[in-house]
Amino acid sequence: MTQTASNAALTGQVAVVTGSGRGIGAAIAASLANLGARVVLCGRSRPSLEATAETIQKRGGQSSVIECDVTNLHSVEALADRVDRTFSKVHILVNNAGIGGAGGPLHMLAPDVWDQVLNTNLRGVYYCMRSLVPLMMRSQGGHIINISSIVGKNPLPNGAAYAASKWGLNGLSYSVAEELRGSNIRVSVICPGSTHTEFSPHAGMNTERMLQPSDVAHAVAMIVTQAPQSFASEIVLRPTQKP
Repeated sequence: MTQTASNAALTGQVAVVTGSGRGIGAAIAASLANLGARVVLCGRSRPSLEATAETIQKRGGQSSVIECDVTNLHSVEALADRVDRTFSKVHILVNNAGIGGAGGPLHMLAPDVWDQVLNTNLRGVYYCMRSLVPLMMRSQGGHIINISSIVGKNPLPNGAAYAASKWGLNGLSYSVAEELRGSNIRVSVICPGSTHTEFSPHAGMNTERMLQPSDVAHAVAMIVTQAPQSFASEIVLRPTQKP
């Protein structure tokens, strides 16, 4: 790998991106494909994934669509098995799939909503790493990039479940980074601020001042093309102007 990204920087590499049917995940997948990677698009909605695949194809990139629910271990294991049979290795894993949570005080939050948020944003990342890290070890190195949030570093009143999932994701990322150093697998976490997506519309904000999915994709591209003697363990992205 080199420090300067080019259209051929990731040629021959396989990248798995969860939640790549729209928004940040779709932008990351397109960016990795533009760098030459073969991108495995994962998510629960096949039509959305196929739309991302079509965009990548029009730009001359390569991708494969695999439906996967990250909250279901069997579904994630099936994903890993298919990737293994098709490519036999993985070089990049981007854990992007995530959901928000209903607003309101924690003591009024329904337990099933808590479970849904934590299962998607945290347990799902564990499932993906558990299932795909062995394939990355077979590749003798690679990158795991977990898409967190600036909420994982700051309090979020009336959004405690979402905040808890992202604080937990940050702690998981830092710890696993130490576990996998010896395997030449670099684990990074990206914490974006307010980002304009369908997932998080941020009513009342100036969307032109908000971060865009392409900003997060740019950070991912920087991570996967940096020199081998270093890694960015954490990137915090903020809008230049408060939206």
